[in-house]
Amino acid sequence: MNLNKITELTTQIHFFVCVSLMLIPYMVNAAGVPTLKDIIIRANARELIGTASSASEGTVLKQQLDARTVYRPGELLETVPGLIVTQHSGEGKANQYFLRGFNLDHGTDLRITVDGMLVNQRSHGHGQGWADTNFIIPELMGNLQYLKGPYYANQGDFSSAGAVSMSYVDKLPKGIASYGLGQQGFMRGLVAKSHEVGNGHVLYAVELLTKDGPWVKPEDFKKFNAVLRYSQDTGPTKFNITAMGYGGSWNSTDQIPQRAVASGFVPRLGAIDPSGGGEAHRFSLSSALQHIGRFGVTQLNLYTLHTNLALFSNFTYFLNDPVNGDQFSQIDKRFQSAMNLNHLWVNKIAGFEVENAVGVQFQNDVIDNGLLSTKERQTLSTTRKDHINQNSVGIYYQNSIQWLEKFRSVAGVRSDYYWFDVNSNISVNSGNRYDSMTNPKLSLIFGPWAQTEFYVNYGSGFHSNDARGTTSTVDPKSGEPINRVNPLVRSTGYEVGLRTAIVPGLQASFAAFRLDLDSELLFVGDVGTTEASRPSKREGLEASLFYMPTDWLTIDVDYALARARFSDIDPSGNHIPGAIQGVGKLAVSVDNIGPIFGSMQFRYFGKRSLIEDNSVQSNHTITLNGQIGYKISKNVRMMLQGFNLLNTHAHAIDYYYTSRLPGEPAAGVGDLHFHPIESRSFRVNLVANY
Repeated sequence: MNLNKITELTTQIHFFVCVSLMLIPYMVNAAGVPTLKDIIIRANARELIGTASSASEGTVLKQQLDARTVYRPGELLETVPGLIVTQHSGEGKANQYFLRGFNLDHGTDLRITVDGMLVNQRSHGHGQGWADTNFIIPELMGNLQYLKGPYYANQGDFSSAGAVSMSYVDKLPKGIASYGLGQQGFMRGLVAKSHEVGNGHVLYAVELLTKDGPWVKPEDFKKFNAVLRYSQDTGPTKFNITAMGYGGSWNSTDQIPQRAVASGFVPRLGAIDPSGGGEAHRFSLSSALQHIGRFGVTQLNLYTLHTNLALFSNFTYFLNDPVNGDQFSQIDKRFQSAMNLNHLWVNKIAGFEVENAVGVQFQNDVIDNGLLSTKERQTLSTTRKDHINQNSVGIYYQNSIQWLEKFRSVAGVRSDYYWFDVNSNISVNSGNRYDSMTNPKLSLIFGPWAQTEFYVNYGSGFHSNDARGTTSTVDPKSGEPINRVNPLVRSTGYEVGLRTAIVPGLQASFAAFRLDLDSELLFVGDVGTTEASRPSKREGLEASLFYMPTDWLTIDVDYALARARFSDIDPSGNHIPGAIQGVGKLAVSVDNIGPIFGSMQFRYFGKRSLIEDNSVQSNHTITLNGQIGYKISKNVRMMLQGFNLLNTHAHAIDYYYTSRLPGEPAAGVGDLHFHPIESRSFRVNLVANY
């Protein structure tokens, strides 16, 4: 990075930090808001009726999040109907996500935000849309909002399949001191509390965690998390400012070939290359404000963050380098700065009240990433290194009109503009690109009749491709010519659905959807080039039911079925490898029956085609997690948590590709590769409020 770029980067970061801090003196009577969008807590479907734009959006309340038994923080997202969260490598790595017929890899086409900050990372060293949620502290979660489909004007990159927005609370009713011990080397401590300071509140939290997992080579996962927030909520203007820090290091047991386990070459919980792993950190400073005035509601979110990742992986073992092995390292260092500004107001046009929203979203990423050949984490050679400056601006307008007593519409349009500047160590792969895209959105809502509302949705969206893929003209390993890819890829979605609260205590929604993608081109960080794919379509059905027959029992059920196919003709077949078909979840929680409380989560992760002709499929996976707790006193409780209670030997994820073990033919062997579900384990947690 030259001096001019360092100066430019420093100026950008300084500007965003200063603006965030300068806002405080002008907001003496302000209040904390965790995200740009004002959070509305909707306790039941009756309140969603009349406000929701589709059958596939919703809010998960804090009580529901607190009742979940999660092996890792990212599994909180499984409260979203139809969404599966899993892992194929070490705990510090970003999760794998599956939704609406997609294998979303580490986050492509699923937009995730926390306190208004985009978690997905574009042009990432390992994979486009990388969404690492290890920095989340579950106890601080306020609620979770989800949207599915490209029907929302305020959602941009990565949101074609869906978007999940999580928020932290501004203050805690009581302090939290939590300590947990468990099998597989698990230990976790958390201290969190808020204090009233002046006209606002200070919230702080510190988390420390270690875990080895069931693997032959202990994971030795160590992480820390820290949060510090100041907020005010005393008038028409409210704000917060938040600092977060996360760091982690780990060893990884990556997926292994089925033939290696069958032959006894490696145990089911073993690794072909035990030197894999990584380390990561994330530091952020963010601020958010909302002002309610005579001309409407103005919301502003500013943030800047720095992340760093060094990842060591080996998925093909000795296929490319029979002597040293195929281990590689991926490095990603970035500074990301963003501003989200919108304004909402109501006016009357031709006798109709029109709710309007207009917004602008800016993001800048300054990235240094690299792909290296390594052996036991020692560098052998450099495949490519790149310095990337990526900028985007999104502008949108949306309105909602109540045309008739039983009919309203939500219409919007969004335009996005992207600039890519890549400076590669391979000069012919350097360059500049620009692209833009405009996408319309339309939702028609009918009803309610008998506490039931009907929805028709249409919209187009997009995901961005890796900046390196937009400028590269040669393969960094072979030197062969390759084609540059389109920077932005369009998606088009259609949906019909209904939401009902006609049965007392039961909230239900049903949706049928279709989503078309122009292309599934993805930058493959493992080899440093772009993998060509094909246009595709996904069709499916979803059902979600939440039943609370009494104040001590809640039952949450969802099921989704999808059909994913390439939409062109190719002799290899039209099945999309890894695309999810069926997924079902059942969560039951019991509380308010004295000192005992508990919950259980059952999850079905259906079969998936692993190659285009569907000749190889994964098996389905069934897991059962749960907890039982006892309230020792008003402020002290103890919980026993169990994971994979059925002790299934099923797979967390499956792939089919060619790899080579020692002594095998030079061309390698095509085989199913899998990462097993972690074996049954238990944890005991003691939680005290103060």
